[in-house]
Amino acid sequence: MNVQQIKQRFGIIGNAPLLNRALEVCTQVAPTDISVLVTGESGTGKEIIPQVIHQLSSRKHGEYIAVNCGAIPEGTIDSELFGHEKGSFTGASGSRLGYFEVANGGTIFLDEVAELPMQTQVRLLRVLETGEFMRVGASKVIKTDVRVVAATNENMMDAISSGKFREDLYYRLSTVPIQLPSLRDRKDDIHLLFRKFAHDFAEKYRMPAIKLVDESIALLESNEWPGNIRQLKNLVEQLSVIETTREIDPLVLGNYLSSRSKNTDIALRKSTTQNDFSERELMYKFLFDMKKDLSELKKLVVDILSKDGNVSLSDTQNEYVNQMYSEVANEIVEPNRILPEASRTIEVRRPEFEEHQEIEESLSLEDREKDLIKKALEKHRGKRKYAAQELGISERTLYRKIKEYNLVNK
Repeated sequence: MNVQQIKQRFGIIGNAPLLNRALEVCTQVAPTDISVLVTGESGTGKEIIPQVIHQLSSRKHGEYIAVNCGAIPEGTIDSELFGHEKGSFTGASGSRLGYFEVANGGTIFLDEVAELPMQTQVRLLRVLETGEFMRVGASKVIKTDVRVVAATNENMMDAISSGKFREDLYYRLSTVPIQLPSLRDRKDDIHLLFRKFAHDFAEKYRMPAIKLVDESIALLESNEWPGNIRQLKNLVEQLSVIETTREIDPLVLGNYLSSRSKNTDIALRKSTTQNDFSERELMYKFLFDMKKDLSELKKLVVDILSKDGNVSLSDTQNEYVNQMYSEVANEIVEPNRILPEASRTIEVRRPEFEEHQEIEESLSLEDREKDLIKKALEKHRGKRKYAAQELGISERTLYRKIKEYNLVNK
């Protein structure tokens, strides 16, 4: 089956070279059992690729199961994928078959595979390498013959570097990588897709199809489309339902595109807050360095006060004290807590002072992350949704971190 026949069979619209290349790779790998990793931005239509591969393979009469890994809670995903035995956990009133058992002889599509917890990644790696797995709470090994196609919109190299995804699993999944182009890289396909969606919604809502004037076509193709095909389809549906006129001019279209641009800017600003963590860590390190300088200054003063009687500093000591006082007073936020400025010759009487203990602050990124999560939860009174927004991470990631650092009851 050639590329054009695939497009007709699966309703794929477009003639972009990158799209055609992706479909060509599908036809080449479909007859094999090679694992495939589909990458591309959110909304590019990655879910169609595993369907094409399954239908063109010898497994087309077997089960095809699509699993959204990001939508399944971390505590139940092992049970969903591999099944469980009765009594293996609270609520397990009976045995259950997992997707890898049900899809034996067929294909499993793991969407958002980068969201898999680490323990699930270990189980998945074993299935890919040996075809074996065990149900949750069981000791019996089960064999399965499943073709795995995975997809993600994340940069997998970044996920590996951050320790979020196993490198060996990545290379096992991406035996054959397939990259889907973004909509902004398919300028000539945008109007074709618009017309297809307009026709579909005209049939669905039983109304005449909308169409674009020439100037609107140019405006449509010049848009960046951060949401890709999904965003375009959503736009066409709104225009079809809301607008009374069936010819869309640039003024009307521009109003819809500008509102989406504002929403996109908000989303981008939220995503950039993740970069604030590195800046915060640098700030912490800077403050700890200043604390160390202040501790050295305190130590010097304590050494002086430990001697009997009056003390007169040497020129070298006096210069060092003046320098330390000056630096700390200029850098620390609350300079009033610094001792008064030393004079050229300091007469010091031994005062009564409380014994204190210097605590070495940790510079561990893990400790800092844990501390930030605790502060965010305290600030928002345990509401994880707002805490996640404050930290610039997803609720799922925050949930995983809370369990990892045992902050559930804190």
